[in-house]
Amino acid sequence: MTSDEVTRARADISARIAAIGARRDRRLSPRDVAPQLDAIRALAVRAGLHPAAAVAGMLDRALAAGERATLIRGWLPILADAVACDRGDERACEAYAAACQVRMAD
Repeated sequence: MTSDEVTRARADISARIAAIGARRDRRLSPRDVAPQLDAIRALAVRAGLHPAAAVAGMLDRALAAGERATLIRGWLPILADAVACDRGDERACEAYAAACQVRMAD
């Protein structure tokens, strides 16, 4: 991907994250959030935003394991930070995964 395409992917993912966070008018259900997380993960993979893909995958797995979708809002800042991360190496992915694990333990 070109740098312009990565920039557009970051903007698209950021808009999707904001849309999930803005849904305060009704309870979020896994059925509402899971497709958005899948789309975010797919965009992140295509753009080479591996930390964001890792975080989206962890959030999706948390939903599948029975975590309430309303608690996902608390993890959205981690996902937003991962989208902005300029690193794509394994250590960056591990750092974001660790942040998710800490948040999930709260």
